Amino acid sequence: MRLPESFYTSVRSRLGEALDERGLDGFLATSPADVAFLSGFFYIATERPVYLWMPREGDPLLVIPRLDEEYAAQQGVTIPTVSYFEFPGVVTAEQTLASALSRPGGPVRRIGVGAGVSVGAFKALSRAIAGATLETTDAVAKLRLRKFPEEIPFHEAAARICDEMLGAGRALIEEALASGGPLPREDEIARHVIGYGTDRMYAEYDMVVYTTKLAGGLVYAGPNSALPHGLPTRRRIQAGDTLILSLGAAVASRFVESERTFIIGEPTAEQVRYYEADREAQEVGTRAMTAGRTCAEVNKICLDVLREQGLGDYIRHRQGHGIGLQNHEAPWVEDGDDTVLAPGMLLSSEPGVYVPGHAGYRISDTVLVEETGPRRLTGYPRDLASNVIEGVR
Repeated sequence: MRLPESFYTSVRSRLGEALDERGLDGFLATSPADVAFLSGFFYIATERPVYLWMPREGDPLLVIPRLDEEYAAQQGVTIPTVSYFEFPGVVTAEQTLASALSRPGGPVRRIGVGAGVSVGAFKALSRAIAGATLETTDAVAKLRLRKFPEEIPFHEAAARICDEMLGAGRALIEEALASGGPLPREDEIARHVIGYGTDRMYAEYDMVVYTTKLAGGLVYAGPNSALPHGLPTRRRIQAGDTLILSLGAAVASRFVESERTFIIGEPTAEQVRYYEADREAQEVGTRAMTAGRTCAEVNKICLDVLREQGLGDYIRHRQGHGIGLQNHEAPWVEDGDDTVLAPGMLLSSEPGVYVPGHAGYRISDTVLVEETGPRRLTGYPRDLASNVIEGVR
């Protein structure tokens, strides 16, 4: 599960150009997602730092804990590597990096780091690398905005698995109905769909890697679904419930999300109204995700559908966000982001309607912006008839 070396060669070449434009001697990656993007090394983030030095000229360098040496070799990482023994260490990770940078090749004066670097890491690096200045830069963040062609098949594979997870959650409920037993609890559905997605990943790939998780799910029904980020509870779903399955999956840590709202039994007029309003907003908002529009414009087009139907008070969040090596990353499909959409950007389209005391309604697809228009990678049915679970006792 490793992207071809040509991908990393292309990324580094474009990073070199970005560093040259900004007058930086190199970029120091400190986050799992940036390290994975630039080198293909995936690791479990702990207190032990991992640093990837990407100079504007010359060879890159990966600084890792010694206990990860074999794991890097298993992943086929080809970047020169140095290791430190432990954290906090007699010789720290930052001192190990500084020692390597002091070797012949000219002084390092201006080092770019991502905006997400912790204050602690920033101070430790500044102390260790004498004579250099650390500066936050968007050089790598901008590279990650538009997916490279080699990344798309991994997102497409994750989309297929994520759609299957939705089907697995629905099947669990239908099996309970058929057996005459109690309907599953929210936490049971969550455990089932996450386990299903994880099993599919290990069944299909020999070397499973990720920066945060393989598969995840928020499952909430009835009044609990009115909380956009409510966690699953031990409440059993009931006849008449509105049920949201908010699921995500990643292949080679290339994420997607696929979210659907189900109705348990015959929908009421109220449920039909809210569901159809959200479905229309999601459809209009998804079609609006075309190259040349700003994120703010798309968000307004989408959420205005709900406002025009008198549901503005039930809007709790933006239309969507970027997806890539992280399940939430730039750009942000929100009023405050004027990023212009371009081919290769991967976005969620997930407007929601949340009615306190009643329920929530959210439909989400992962959408790829292409020259010819937006393309959904996730394809689970969105119409109401396909998302009514019949047979409720």
